[in-house]
Amino acid sequence: MRVSELFDVSDLSIVITGAASGIGLGYAEAMASNGARVTMIDLNAAQLDVAVKRLRDGGARVFGSVADVTQIETLRSAIDATIEREKRIDVVFANAGISAGPGFLAGDGSRNPAAAFENLSLEMLDRAVATNLGGAFRTIQTVIPYMKRQGSGRIIVTTTVAVHKVGTLVSTLYVASKAGLLQLVRQAALELARYGILVNGIAPGPVITNIGGGRLQDANARAPFERAIPMHRLATPQDLQGAALFLASSASNYITGTQIVIDGGSSLGTAD
Repeated sequence: MRVSELFDVSDLSIVITGAASGIGLGYAEAMASNGARVTMIDLNAAQLDVAVKRLRDGGARVFGSVADVTQIETLRSAIDATIEREKRIDVVFANAGISAGPGFLAGDGSRNPAAAFENLSLEMLDRAVATNLGGAFRTIQTVIPYMKRQGSGRIIVTTTVAVHKVGTLVSTLYVASKAGLLQLVRQAALELARYGILVNGIAPGPVITNIGGGRLQDANARAPFERAIPMHRLATPQDLQGAALFLASSASNYITGTQIVIDGGSSLGTAD
């Protein structure tokens, strides 16, 4: 088979949550530039409008829909509108997520008292779980009936290397809220396989995006992460696009319930 056919996503109806910036926007760019019809969902209406316009100006077939993955009714409305327009959903990227603050160690190795376990905010815990774990759950739950009806579908969840390892530079609340996605992906994949629905995860290490106020866009904030990663650089959203195309296309027809780790080798430990 030709590579162009193997990784073909042209004319697929693809939905992406958290699509106005960062990883979600990177997914949208990869799908749209390869001919997919992309519905971009995000809570930030102004940022979403800018992203949709930019992609449309480049000739992409993209549509924007404002929704909050923590509010099931807004999410259902966005999915219903997509079905009304596209008649189907072939692929959904459950990508929306938030940071939950810094870790218990600062970049210089000193302790960060505000992020000590006993000082962590219960309100932030609820927000992180509702968005990072609950948002993916609600997204999957909302699209399943449509995918069952059509007898096929791909669900791709943006997880994190935190599903496999703990860390010192990211919040305990973030790690805890994202770690549940490992088993969510596996459990959904097990249940949905008989319906022709594949469920997989993309598990990135630190990525330079707007998350957490965009702190990793600052070189000083990136430095401790870069020292610990064998490749000595952080990922960009573009580093995840190949895996996204692979999982959205027929190239991954016999893969479900797994995670593709994209972390520059950080799960292996530190090097020189």
